[in-house]
Amino acid sequence: MSKVVILGGGYGGMMVAQELLEHVPSDVQIVLVDRMPYQGLKTEYYALAAGTVSDLEIRVNFPSHPQLQLLYGNITDIDIDENLIHISGQESVSYDSLVIALGCTDNYHHIPGAAEYSCSIQSLSATRRTFQQINDIRPYGQLTIVGGGLSGVELAAELRESRSDINIRILDRGNSVLSAFPGKLQEYVASWFRHHDVEMRSHISITSLEQGAIHNGDELIATDVTVWTAGIQPVELVQRLNLPKDPQGRLIVNEFHELPDAPHVYVIGDCSSQPFSPSAQLAGAQGKQVAEVIRARWHNKEPKLSRLKLKGVLGSLGKKAGFGLMGATPLLGRIPRMLKSGVLWKSKRHFG
Repeated sequence: MSKVVILGGGYGGMMVAQELLEHVPSDVQIVLVDRMPYQGLKTEYYALAAGTVSDLEIRVNFPSHPQLQLLYGNITDIDIDENLIHISGQESVSYDSLVIALGCTDNYHHIPGAAEYSCSIQSLSATRRTFQQINDIRPYGQLTIVGGGLSGVELAAELRESRSDINIRILDRGNSVLSAFPGKLQEYVASWFRHHDVEMRSHISITSLEQGAIHNGDELIATDVTVWTAGIQPVELVQRLNLPKDPQGRLIVNEFHELPDAPHVYVIGDCSSQPFSPSAQLAGAQGKQVAEVIRARWHNKEPKLSRLKLKGVLGSLGKKAGFGLMGATPLLGRIPRMLKSGVLWKSKRHFG
């Protein structure tokens, strides 16, 4: 019996599992390994941290199928030479095909104290702890978000709607929030923040963090809680793999999302070197293509993949406003927020 092992039940891993299970031969077993017994919709973790959605609202159950085995636990090592996956406290799992879809963790850029004195929204458990710390901020206390990209902006806006009593600040090393986006979109978001009393500070070069303080060179910036949204990197397990990587530490793959030196080992999502910014949409698109490749090889056919195409980016400014970028066209206001809600509904319906 052939065995396909999928590491990680996020957007990419779930897409591979769903696509394969639709047309799985009787002599194939699929194994999905994850720490949790359900998928957490990571694009909505900012809302969980802000307290505007419940934990239950951003969970999706894993598929149920007689040829799917679910394993829960912490993956400790990937032995590509022996085709084995080691899981803490469990027997090792062998594979014929492997999909690495383990996602990312925060990148602290070697800044002293950043890991110890800031909160994260990169995992569900970390986001729960972040919610608790934010919830404990006293009235008129100070919350600081490090990083003015998509995650930082959505978190700040959602928090403004849930905690009107606290001071919210975004620190960014660029010249504006969402500095990678067109100027019209940057100005719209900045205007929303000014109208809603969210402080924005640009050209910040953080040198260290300590309890209750962020150091911007010689300047001390006081804070009650700091949330880190200033960059990501592949998970530590992938960082340890002695394989070719790009400057961001992501594994280099061929046109089939496959390790060039390890046939039938596929890498998707935040661990895979791609010409696109990491996103749930990218992970899902890669997952769909990897399923196509595996299915073709089941039938001894040569895989044929079209070029990856992404539809755009959508972001939230609370529950009633949003922004987006479709190609080179900015979308502003209520419509992109409604579109984002529709995408979330579709994701839950498709996976659930």
